[in-house]
Amino acid sequence: MTAGRRLGGVQTIVKVGGGLLSRAGAFELVTGALAAFGKGRRLLVVPGGGPFADAVRELVRRIKVSEDAAHWMAVLGMDQYAHALTERTPGAVLVEQLPEIHAALDAGLVPVLAPYRWLRAADPLPHSWSATSDSVAAWIAGAVGATRIVLIKPAKGDVSRMVDGLFLRTLPAGVDCVVLTAHELEKLGEALESGPKPGQRRAVSEG
Repeated sequence: MTAGRRLGGVQTIVKVGGGLLSRAGAFELVTGALAAFGKGRRLLVVPGGGPFADAVRELVRRIKVSEDAAHWMAVLGMDQYAHALTERTPGAVLVEQLPEIHAALDAGLVPVLAPYRWLRAADPLPHSWSATSDSVAAWIAGAVGATRIVLIKPAKGDVSRMVDGLFLRTLPAGVDCVVLTAHELEKLGEALESGPKPGQRRAVSEG
C-alpha cells in the first residue's frame, strides 16, 4: 500500500505554477487560497519553476551548460519558489522528505515541498526540458500515493496542451487531475473535497 493511501497520508497534490508570478496579484490569491482551504486537509503543495527555471533557460542559451546541470539547476529553482510560497502562506511549512510531510500534516500545517533533495536521490525523470515541474508533481503524486492532483495555472486550457509532454505518462493510473486558474480559486475547496470516480480526469475550470 502506498504512502498516501495509508491512514494519514497525502490525498491531494496542489501544483502551483510558476507562471502565476507574472500575473499581477495572482501569487497573493494563491497563497490566500492555500491558507484558507489547505489547513486540516491532507494536501502537499508542489511549486513550479516559473522565472527561476526561465533564468536557467536563459543561462543555457548564453553559455555551455550540460542538460544534467540545467536539470538540477531548474529543480533548485523549484526549491526557491517553495521558500517564497512557504513564507507568504500562513500555516505553511517547508518540507523535503516524506517523514517531514507526514509530520506537517499531523500537526495541521500545509506542507510545501522543496523537491531537490528528494529528486536528487531518486532521479526519476529524464534530464531534459521535456520534463518540467508538471512531471515532477506527477511523479510526486505517485511517490506519496495521492489520489488527485490540482494544477493551478495562469490560464484555462486543455490539460494535455497545458502540461509538458511527460506529464500524462508520469501521472499514475487512477489519479484524478483538476485544473484551476488563479481567478477560480474559490473552487479549490471543492477540488480538494469532491470529484469524479478514481481514474476519471477532468478540469473544473472547463465546461
